[in-house]
Amino acid sequence: MYVADAAGARAADAAAIAAGIPARALMQRAGAGAAAEIARRFSDELGHGILVATGAGNNGGDGWVVASALHAAGIAVRVAECLPAATPDARAEREAAIAAGVATDAARDALSSGPERIAVDAILGTGLRPNTPLEGDVARAVAALATRQRQGTRIVALDVPSGMNADDGRDVGGLRCALTLAFGTLKRCHVVSRAGCGEIVLLDIGLGPHAAAAHGATLATPGWFRASLPAIAADAHKGTRKKVAIVGGAEGMAGAVILAARAALRSGAGLVKCVVAPESLRAVQEAEPAALAAAWSADDAALERDVAGWADAILVGPGLGRANARALVERILRGTRSPIVLDADALNAFAGDAPALAPSLRERQALLTPHPAEFARLAGLGVDAVLERRFSLPAQLAADVAAAVLLKGVPTIVSSRSGDSIVVAEGTPVLATGGAGDLLGGIAVTLLAQTNDAALAGALAAYAHGKAAWLVSARDVRGYTLDDVLLALPVVWSLRAPAPRPPVLAELPAVGEPA
Repeated sequence: MYVADAAGARAADAAAIAAGIPARALMQRAGAGAAAEIARRFSDELGHGILVATGAGNNGGDGWVVASALHAAGIAVRVAECLPAATPDARAEREAAIAAGVATDAARDALSSGPERIAVDAILGTGLRPNTPLEGDVARAVAALATRQRQGTRIVALDVPSGMNADDGRDVGGLRCALTLAFGTLKRCHVVSRAGCGEIVLLDIGLGPHAAAAHGATLATPGWFRASLPAIAADAHKGTRKKVAIVGGAEGMAGAVILAARAALRSGAGLVKCVVAPESLRAVQEAEPAALAAAWSADDAALERDVAGWADAILVGPGLGRANARALVERILRGTRSPIVLDADALNAFAGDAPALAPSLRERQALLTPHPAEFARLAGLGVDAVLERRFSLPAQLAADVAAAVLLKGVPTIVSSRSGDSIVVAEGTPVLATGGAGDLLGGIAVTLLAQTNDAALAGALAAYAHGKAAWLVSARDVRGYTLDDVLLALPVVWSLRAPAPRPPVLAELPAVGEPA
């Protein structure tokens, strides 16, 4: 399952067509799958009928197939032709639908009234050009759908909500869909603009291996998570479950290390040692008695004893502080070839000088876990530039520093040093609070110790982190804390992937409180 830009999605369709699959067959599979999902999810609303708004292109053709399939099942359907069908396949599906008895309404106010509580948006799909406003009949149709949505009609978008750019999620249409049905590949907008897309369902339309032509990142799914998670053997002991060291906790910032330690322990670490400033040692020992603790030392022999020679993997950064951070990170990197996770101030110490990390990281499994502002400092860019290029920049930085890179955000992107990327779209706004990154660091360093694969550990950690937040709440945010996320972590490790439900390939829930 791939997350692609619009050009990549078109390339996947083109590859399937070149291999002998008729374009109209792809359209028919998309529309039939969408109709089945609409009927299943909105069974209580079908008695009021379904309104389908169609545009001129193949997205409109998809809408005509949806209308035909629902009509064949005995559901009242009305098609509002916002623009005349203009492609051969769309015209053919329109003619077939009308011949079958589907009701049509070409009047300009067709979308403004009617008994339907569900409206299908098949106006534009991926057809919106970047940085282009909606105009003419398209603008009026999308505005009418948006008005109906505000009045309580639930909108189902086919492939991409009309007015939303498929590549970056920028939205000029204002639709807030209850459901978006994606065809063949997820589009980048689906994982960036969750509020506009609502629930997201990826449907198989028959691309098969040709979907790889999209050259997109792969999507982290429940099945992938279960298959990739390292098992803990029946005869495991604290040594085989691995030892992790967490270095940070400057004076006044012991909480960051405590959160990371708690996340590591709840992720299956056998032993956790917190190496902190002397002023933070007592706070750490009292707050997390299950973890060992030691103070920073200027003595290399003590550093070897407490960190480099003891740990199977090391996390450096939570609450590290800016003072002398680079010197401490460089001492740790010189003293060991152990797998390592660099986060927070361990990254800020190399602001504008990221390539300096490469000589110390290329001989080990290493993971960098910046949020967008930390990434911007490392790369010498603005935060807006990082967000605009979030799907490509992690792989570039990974190549520059010879390490895996995990760019936090909505979504999280994890890139290996070889350039492969995984998109993790599991987070919720519950994680939009200070300390959430420390939890992620604790999970990641544990999985790094257990897998010895930095990119895999980062992707598994991001998935578990986000899924734990989702278990706390996907929609309600106020009142939840990171303690709730920590308590949910043990449940994540035992979750089973849902049973296959063809033609559904993947599902993403709606997240965030409704506007």
